[in-house]
Amino acid sequence: MPGGRYNRQAMPGSDPNLHGAAPPDSPRGRLKVFLGYASGVGKSFRMFDEARRRKERGQDVVVGALQPEVPPEIKPLLNSLEVVPTLDEKGVPVIDVEAILRRHPQVCIIDGLAYDSLWGRHAHRWQDVDELLSAGITVVASVNLQHIDDQREAVEKLTGQQVTETIPREFLNTADEIVVVDAPTEGAPPELSELRQMALVLSADVIDAGLQRYLQAHEIEPGWRTHECFLICLTARANADRMIASARQSAARFHCDVMAVSVKQPNLSPEEQRDVEESLAHARGAGARVDVLEGDDPVETIVQYARSHGVTQIFVGHSMRKDWRTLLWGSPVSRLIRAAEGMDVRVFPH
Repeated sequence: MPGGRYNRQAMPGSDPNLHGAAPPDSPRGRLKVFLGYASGVGKSFRMFDEARRRKERGQDVVVGALQPEVPPEIKPLLNSLEVVPTLDEKGVPVIDVEAILRRHPQVCIIDGLAYDSLWGRHAHRWQDVDELLSAGITVVASVNLQHIDDQREAVEKLTGQQVTETIPREFLNTADEIVVVDAPTEGAPPELSELRQMALVLSADVIDAGLQRYLQAHEIEPGWRTHECFLICLTARANADRMIASARQSAARFHCDVMAVSVKQPNLSPEEQRDVEESLAHARGAGARVDVLEGDDPVETIVQYARSHGVTQIFVGHSMRKDWRTLLWGSPVSRLIRAAEGMDVRVFPH
């Protein structure tokens, strides 16, 4: 995966016995993440308000990192919290990991998990956080959806906003708790609803990964057997690589089947037809059952196939472009969501 595999051991160059850190056999700290699917939804306020409440309950809390500009509504919350100043060189702040390890609080607040440290103890802030967790310190952190490495491209296509700093999805999956900070979407642009859906799906995946870790760590055999079945819908413009990778990742957890289909369309250009065939070949190479369907109505054809094969989740691409047909009758994806009652539809923007 992008960003490399995450290693749960302490990062090179760190010694957990230095600077007052917990001994090697100390339990690992817990990681709680406040996830925002767009800027301004209030994730930082929610996080610092929790820090205030934790301190009022008697927990030893410090703030290890703040955003460069602190919003006015957060400043009153900081008045009651101890802040460990960041180190600064040429205007680039990094977490003072050594100072936090010496102080060794119960809880450390990190506002902005995805920053690069550049000249700091580690190359990335999430690696600083990993060292604090390894020392037995609980970390409560914030991050936006676009800063998760396997979500960055999809968010960029929806919003046009580009980011270069990300955290590995595998590190996020180690979170003990994840909170999606919600905002009213009624009357909001459709892009915000798309982002919200992506954040909720991501949150569910992180929670499921935590459950699997718990069962494995305690050698517990699940008392249930899932009967999930995933269907990937491939078109000329669909983000096939991302859909196939996501379906394979989920299927590995549920030990279930993955199928991929395309619906024949006579008006495709030679280039579009080649894209579809390459996507089908990719899906076949990834171990999916592949079928090419025929039908006058692609949505109805896909739903009938899904029901006849016991599909529980449908993976489908979605373009944000709108023409007069979409305005009159709704997009094919909207129709699919309505028609696929009883099945989950996961949308991948392109």
